[in-house]
Amino acid sequence: MTRHIRGGGPLVATLAATLALTACGAGGRDSSDGEAAADTPGVTDDTVTIGGTFPLTGVAAPGYSEIPTGAQAYFDYVNEQGGVHGRQIDYIVKDDGYNPTTTSTVTNELVLKDEVFATVGSLGTPTQASVADYLNDEGVPQMMVSSGSLQWGDDVENRPMTFGWQPDYESEGKIIGQWVAENMPDAKVGLFLQDDDLGEDAEKGVRQYVDDQIVAVERYTSGNTDVAPQVSGLQAKKADLVLAFNTPSYTALSQLVALKTGYKPQWFYANIGSDPALVGSLLERFSEGAVDGDSTALDGVMTTEYIPGVDNPEDPWVQLWQKVWDEHGEDGELTNYRIYGMSQAYAFVQALDAAGEDLTREGLVEAVEEGGTDWDGPQLAPFRYSADSHMGISGMRILELEGGKGKPLTDVLVTDIGDAEITTDDSGSADDAPPENGVPTS
Repeated sequence: MTRHIRGGGPLVATLAATLALTACGAGGRDSSDGEAAADTPGVTDDTVTIGGTFPLTGVAAPGYSEIPTGAQAYFDYVNEQGGVHGRQIDYIVKDDGYNPTTTSTVTNELVLKDEVFATVGSLGTPTQASVADYLNDEGVPQMMVSSGSLQWGDDVENRPMTFGWQPDYESEGKIIGQWVAENMPDAKVGLFLQDDDLGEDAEKGVRQYVDDQIVAVERYTSGNTDVAPQVSGLQAKKADLVLAFNTPSYTALSQLVALKTGYKPQWFYANIGSDPALVGSLLERFSEGAVDGDSTALDGVMTTEYIPGVDNPEDPWVQLWQKVWDEHGEDGELTNYRIYGMSQAYAFVQALDAAGEDLTREGLVEAVEEGGTDWDGPQLAPFRYSADSHMGISGMRILELEGGKGKPLTDVLVTDIGDAEITTDDSGSADDAPPENGVPTS
């Protein structure tokens, strides 16, 4: 399934473009300085065409399929105000069903048929890993991947066109691990991990601080919905604090198994799996109505936050996102996943603006590397973008969920991968407010 989305209005066909491959495949990082915009794939005097792949259908669709609807609403909002350097943003979204083989197919279509300038916000660790080398070989920027895997930013030499956006899982694991070591030093820690980069990177971070407290490690394979053996394993080892790094469906599944078995540890879910509204609806659906699906289902759970969400309607960024959604959104309410998409789109608009009127792929990459750490935006901590690192947001704060809302337990804490220290952020990023018209400029 392909959704063709044009910035001036949803669900219309994108403009066709003449395929003009350069010596770098579809054109890219080795383009000469001052190359005219007309020679850059996906760029005309009036438009810039970008694309993304998301699970619009399938088991990963709940929540994640809403991300591009938020991004589209913000691009429409920007286009209504004249676009970026006079160019309207044309946004093409393709459904990959969270299947890496499909991702490869539809990404090929974006590059060779739709001739996009860049991919933006495409979702998933296994899916985007399947196309990262291809996009880099073709010189197509793989911007702001929707995943916290280290591979989007820690190997600039081999993947110069790839950028992360959200905090990486290792850094999140470090911040969670330090908080546990300082506040729950006697806890018997169990780890509930997705058996891929999500779990592997997070475990690496957690073990820096609570290695001697870990009594059990249980891993699940994405797609296998029976997690009873994993939850039973945690219970058998008497883990009274479970640190879980998993997607929303597995938060609901682990909670259901714990309810059935009477297992009542303190749960700490990473940000990726802790959206109260979505998990509540999944609990109701998976239990066939036996569990009430309201947003209080995760009350008492701890988690993290790196952008403000719908539980904070007084935040100026959330107020902007509500305005954008009211004016340009599709059916349904503003959700945290739509806010994620809008926040990501805001950062990409900053990148387009910083790249200047003579837009090239090389110029986009250089603009992000040179100025990205100083960008204002909804992120609570600065980006880590530079010529040596394409890692995304550098920190987060820890919350406890009550009544479907997050109660902060810490200030915003920042760190980096490896043995980088964890410190309280002093950049003031958490106090940023949007410009009056809601559109960033450099």
